[in-house]
Amino acid sequence: MKAMLLRETRPVEDGPLETVELRLPEPGPGQVRLAVSTCGVCHTDLHTVEGDLVLPKVPIVPGHQVVGTVDARGEGATRFDVGQRLGVPWLYRSCGECEFCAKGLENLCEDARFTGLHVNGGYAEAMVVDEAFAYPLPESFSDVDAAPLLCAGIIGYRALRISGIHPGQRLGLYGFGASAHVTIQVALHWGCSVYVFTRSEGHRRLARELGAEWVGDARDTPPEKTHGSIVFAPAGWLVPEALRVLERGGTVALAGVTMTPLPELDYDRLLYWERGVRSVANFTRQDARELLQVAAEIPVQTRVRTFPLEAANEALLALKRSEIDGAGVLIVSPASAVALGRSRSSPQDLGRSEISSQEGPPDG
Repeated sequence: MKAMLLRETRPVEDGPLETVELRLPEPGPGQVRLAVSTCGVCHTDLHTVEGDLVLPKVPIVPGHQVVGTVDARGEGATRFDVGQRLGVPWLYRSCGECEFCAKGLENLCEDARFTGLHVNGGYAEAMVVDEAFAYPLPESFSDVDAAPLLCAGIIGYRALRISGIHPGQRLGLYGFGASAHVTIQVALHWGCSVYVFTRSEGHRRLARELGAEWVGDARDTPPEKTHGSIVFAPAGWLVPEALRVLERGGTVALAGVTMTPLPELDYDRLLYWERGVRSVANFTRQDARELLQVAAEIPVQTRVRTFPLEAANEALLALKRSEIDGAGVLIVSPASAVALGRSRSSPQDLGRSEISSQEGPPDG
């Protein structure tokens, strides 16, 4: 099978992923094999290939927003039928036995395994997964549109919960990439007002289109204080800025898997009055099920820019340069990804992947 393999971490500008042929994986007991049609491109993938995360193993195939159909089942795997469409997100497996799993906090599992980090992920034509950690996808989403829901959507949903935001309150979003562009739709569905802080003009336009009440730079002061905020960008300097405009009793949720160092925080000015800062670590299977359900109810409109599998390096570079408005998605199997005909991606979006490496620098 064709795959994009990482042998050594390097800046994405150097093209660290190489196109290779790998042996088709065989599903073990309780596992299914998916013929992959699409895979979302995530900042965590960028952190993986550039070495911001400690990699448990190399070589590795990245990718953890995987959409595909079951084409083989291992012994005892009876939950899904051959031909059924499933999604595979970041959480590949939890132990089910540690104190955190016992409390329903499998996102904190001491022996968790993650897709595209511990095991080969979706930048390939096939992958295997435990059937307990795969999810049926709402029929209303095409393979292209479903991919961003599987990490960007789920992490954003958990971050909303961690922020403590309630219907009718004001939510701040710092950074407006793949996750934020889904999260804003859930927050608006809950009746929240949303303030978006981003320097990219393209991202500002998209935020306004999706219903942001106010859009500005992180150092700007919005019309009113926020009741809760989510920092999606992996930049520690944003934390005091988010606290600066946070209402008493509010929480700033940090949604990134890694972040640059946080500056010293002025306790009296930024933290007093029970303001809090919490990290968002992974997600639970319940988070995934709930997000997929609410996404279908709204329904969430994912904005995507597609790339062929072989252009994974170019896709990650565009992500790094903030050139993607919405989410990037790799087309692994063009026939199956487009066959459903339900994608809200425009024909121009599909074509843009052909020239992605030739586009200029970001505008903001």
